[in-house]
Amino acid sequence: MNIYERIAEIIQTHQKAVLVTAVEKKGQGPAEAGFKMLVMEDGKTYGTVGGGKLELTATEQAKTLFKTKKPIHQKYLLNDGEVLDNAQTLSMVCGGTVTLYYEYIGSPLNVYIFGAGHVGQALMHVLEPLNYHVTVIDEREDVLAAFKGGTRKVHKPYAQFVLEETLSEDSYIVICTPSHAYDYEVLNAIFNQNIQPKYMGMLCSPKKLNAYLTDLYKDFPTIDLQSFYSPIGLDLGGGSPGEIAISIAAEILMIHHGKAPVYSMRESRQGKYQYWTK
Repeated sequence: MNIYERIAEIIQTHQKAVLVTAVEKKGQGPAEAGFKMLVMEDGKTYGTVGGGKLELTATEQAKTLFKTKKPIHQKYLLNDGEVLDNAQTLSMVCGGTVTLYYEYIGSPLNVYIFGAGHVGQALMHVLEPLNYHVTVIDEREDVLAAFKGGTRKVHKPYAQFVLEETLSEDSYIVICTPSHAYDYEVLNAIFNQNIQPKYMGMLCSPKKLNAYLTDLYKDFPTIDLQSFYSPIGLDLGGGSPGEIAISIAAEILMIHHGKAPVYSMRESRQGKYQYWTK
């Protein structure tokens, strides 16, 4: 399998990887422009950018993109003891320079929906065009079988999924099970594992939320709930599953793009006229 086939497989199976490409070389060194290497989440590599200290450094640098997901250029001076502006010096004796380009490959968001009912299904319809990696979990076999869309469907008790699988800190979690008891079990499983996802939203009334928080703070008096959003969603109005789904998706986008607090686009407009006021 060549590296392009491997990239295609990664995209089709919703895996994560970082592609490292040598884009420029000057002088002596093990890399040539066009050399490519894939670095997987577990550290495995495919291809090469020249081996040795350069490749080891590139592998470690690539791992940082699994969190940032932002591409970077990095120039390396392959001459121990020497210094060059805008370049990282490596303990090599080749003498040349190599510039590597790091590019994250994979879904920009991992979304977990606990509950395949009306709101979960409506949310899936909203998220479908966004190319997110969506996992839906439900212990009701018939409800899960009727669920349309998603990257992965898991038939398993809700809290058991949390205990058996690793939820990464860049995860976006939506909790909308058929029972508040199940909702709380999911949250408590996450808190007990000391996981701090990017976003946790729970479908809940203010009254139920207050009762839950009272019990939660008894068990976890110093818990950090900065990434917890409940009642879930932006206050857009409407209470149908479709309207709730849009408000949840909007909140996820707000967190993902760092846009809190949110304003109408016209309020961010720069110009002479504030045309919407009288």
